[in-house]
Amino acid sequence: MTARDAILAALSGDTATPDAIAAHAAALVGQVERPAPAGMLAEAFADALAKPSVGASFDHVANNHDVPAAVARYLAQHALPPLVHIACPMIETDWAPLATTQHLSIDGGVVVARAVSAVAESGTLVIDTGPDRPMLAHFLALHHIVIVHAADLVAQLEDIPEPAAIPRSRFWITGVSGTTDIEGQYIRGAHGPRFLHVILIGPQPR
Repeated sequence: MTARDAILAALSGDTATPDAIAAHAAALVGQVERPAPAGMLAEAFADALAKPSVGASFDHVANNHDVPAAVARYLAQHALPPLVHIACPMIETDWAPLATTQHLSIDGGVVVARAVSAVAESGTLVIDTGPDRPMLAHFLALHHIVIVHAADLVAQLEDIPEPAAIPRSRFWITGVSGTTDIEGQYIRGAHGPRFLHVILIGPQPR
């Protein structure tokens, strides 16, 4: 029997009956396409950010009031001045001893933003823009610091909730900007910030 004969025989056998096809289709639909991240979402999120394909650094704090100290800690680690640009309405906290600025130089400076949601599986950050939260600052800065609440973590991309109000735009960030278009060499920060740092507010990953 040739391979062609074997295929035709299989198609014309018991497995090709309508009932068998329907049962097989139902079994496929019932299977989980991919499992949700195991363990705590915060732990899975931190692991995703640490992957080379994402290349982000990570910190966690217990509450809103600890965020300025976490930002200052990042700035000190990179020998940066205590000056940041706030890209959107932020959490209620006292930003002292940090100073804020409305000016952000191209390929320089630090922007602090807030993600409306984040994906534990991939380390993706979801940021909405609007009249009070312009998009451009997210692409001009050299250092992008994004704050996300643990309550806004979801397991997978399809779990991201619909916005209560339609934003001007919504963009998803998975890791730092990079390209290999230039002579086949990886260039970090080609289309946006070269450094991405995420601060999670909520439970500490185990």
